[in-house]
Amino acid sequence: MDALDLLKNLTAIPAPPGQESELADEIKRLVKEIGHGVERDAKGNLIVRFDRSKPKVVVTAHMDEIALLVRRVEPNGTLAVTSLGGLYPWKLGEGPVDILATAGVVPGVIGFGSIHTNDPSSRAQRARELPLDWTSASVFTGLTATELSARGVRPGTRVVVAKSRRSILELGDYVAGYFLDDRADIVSWLLALDRLGSKNGVVFAATSAEEVGGEGAQYLLHELHPEVCIALELGPIVPDAPSDLTSAPSIWVNDSYSAPAPADLELIAEIAREIGVPIQFQAFSRGGSDASCAASKGLCARPFTLGLPMENSHGFEIMHSEAMEQLARLTVALVDRLV
Repeated sequence: MDALDLLKNLTAIPAPPGQESELADEIKRLVKEIGHGVERDAKGNLIVRFDRSKPKVVVTAHMDEIALLVRRVEPNGTLAVTSLGGLYPWKLGEGPVDILATAGVVPGVIGFGSIHTNDPSSRAQRARELPLDWTSASVFTGLTATELSARGVRPGTRVVVAKSRRSILELGDYVAGYFLDDRADIVSWLLALDRLGSKNGVVFAATSAEEVGGEGAQYLLHELHPEVCIALELGPIVPDAPSDLTSAPSIWVNDSYSAPAPADLELIAEIAREIGVPIQFQAFSRGGSDASCAASKGLCARPFTLGLPMENSHGFEIMHSEAMEQLARLTVALVDRLV
């Protein structure tokens, strides 16, 4: 499996929280190519089991991406939107979007108004004076409210970055694009799954709705209640948790929800030394993962979050092209040690 080809394939497919089915179908196909069966639960999680016993370890990577949600359809056919997950307007800017209507994709353009005015009622003037938020944005569709209604556009419809903006940019040793969080981790998840073969006591899960509170993982882990959850995530480059933009995996030592035990951090350090994979430890003041959110609710005893070092989190993200491979190696070695 070629990591970069997989990444290009997966980032091209939209998957907002609660609407991950197109991406799930592609991941399911890839898992079957590896040679494993896969199930989908009521929450939309994809589950790969090697046996039917209660698992000790669940390895997750989430399918969903940050997106927008329609709040209101205006009489003139423009859409008022709000964030679904941590998408900020200054991270996305103006440009094409795809509206995932029930009758098919409707193209649109997100905008914040023209700047050639000092009128206090203009959105551009408000943005000069106040923090930019989604109340200043609108999505132009070129359709009337009646035409949008006929296509199934209504409050709650998801709006995603258009396919024309989903290509991966290669920059020497680095790659960049939208939604490397968490498509690049799905790549590492697939690579690890391919290399482990059948492993009793382990479940691999591609989870839904992580960006809105880890909903998919919590639903699944409430049923499985494993000892260990290993979440494959990003390792954001931030000043209060310094790290380098290299291929060396990031190990989360705490976040907004939980902190792994020191003995488990030492276990990862020992394994990393044995396999020759350099690692970086990060203590975050903001964020969460499938593992940490689940641990905070008592749904696993030992949370591990392993990340891909990444710049511009929740925007046009940048990472080292070898990071996916290194994360897969570390994941395989950790699972082998735990079961």
